[in-house]
Amino acid sequence: MPTHLEHFTSTSAPTRNPSREFLEIGRRAGRYPSAVARIPGGDTEVSVWCSNDYLGMGQHPLVLAAVRDGVSEFGAGSGGSRNIGGTNHRHVELEHELADWHGKQAALLFTSGFTANDGALTVLAGTPDNTVVFSDELNHASIIDGLRHSGATKRIFRHNDVEHLARLLTETDPELPKLIVLESVYSMSGDVAPLAEIADLAKRFGATTFLDEVHAIGMYGPQGAGIAAREGLAERFDVVMGTLAKGLGSVGGYIAGPRDLVDYVRATSRAFVFTTSLPPATAAGALAAVRHLRGSETERQRLAENAQLLHRLLDEADIPFKSAESHIVSAVVGDDALCKRASAQLLDRHRIYVQAINAPSVREGEELLRIAPSATHTTADVKMFADALSGIWHDLGIPTATQRREPSAAVKEPV
Repeated sequence: MPTHLEHFTSTSAPTRNPSREFLEIGRRAGRYPSAVARIPGGDTEVSVWCSNDYLGMGQHPLVLAAVRDGVSEFGAGSGGSRNIGGTNHRHVELEHELADWHGKQAALLFTSGFTANDGALTVLAGTPDNTVVFSDELNHASIIDGLRHSGATKRIFRHNDVEHLARLLTETDPELPKLIVLESVYSMSGDVAPLAEIADLAKRFGATTFLDEVHAIGMYGPQGAGIAAREGLAERFDVVMGTLAKGLGSVGGYIAGPRDLVDYVRATSRAFVFTTSLPPATAAGALAAVRHLRGSETERQRLAENAQLLHRLLDEADIPFKSAESHIVSAVVGDDALCKRASAQLLDRHRIYVQAINAPSVREGEELLRIAPSATHTTADVKMFADALSGIWHDLGIPTATQRREPSAAVKEPV
């Protein structure tokens, strides 16, 4: 029997430690989506097609200037937790801006989107202690961890299945407090939740709603406030969770909602209380990004045009993808080895970087290339990418959309 350490290091251990390979890239300020990748044989220039910096705000001159000014004024770090010496007026300004953006009374910053979900839901799902939580089966790992840490009773409803959610709510004691947790745009599938129907169910059953808009803020709705805002439903979702790390191009996370609820999380969430706060310069950069996106449609329009063009070109090439509802274009490979080979060949042959996505990020057998066209790609870039992907897809013999729809000859018709 191996020791605890040998379990992770010995080839004879019962379970080998899973490994992943990461491409080292250096994004160059002002030249995104271009980056320098470190590969065998030396550094080479690549075009990035899997970044979450969807709008290119991490490279925007206004954001870069705000970060530089923040470092010059405040230094590299915050100096402490928010409770002890680590609250800068840039944090407070950003929280006020985020609350106003979402039409909520208050907002609270966390050091990442993951800790925002984990830290907030640990508290909210666990208070009161007889709360029953209804969670979409494809919710992010940070939501899953937060609900697990809360100790709350969980009811998992099938992805975007309103009827299943209604049945679970009906079967639950009407006297128990209820919390519905979902995402607006799902990170791996790119599809959008049926927000109006879920808001109706929440009202009918007296449930509080917690909406993760991580992959929507900046990209959708009036002033980029998200899918709920786009659908005119923002007021019907009690808590909005977002990130600074995607549409805003920075790092960090937040929640926005009723003041008393936010204050309770502020006072009791261990993920907030017991960690160093965001660097003030980071908060300043995110603040600049929010203010810019609230007044500019340019980035959102470019992103939408690029996503729609890529959807059309992949349809024409018969390449299957999960959803055309958002800017996340997940090309379905369905095999781990083939997915890695497709990613490697895009890099080797075309200097295009798209990361292969495998378990546990997706289920085994659902491996995909999670493609993220950005607002900074040109129309020519999109066409070149589609051509490159189509060639590799057919060279590797990856099943096309038509082939995936055809019934397998090995499957007998029901009697």
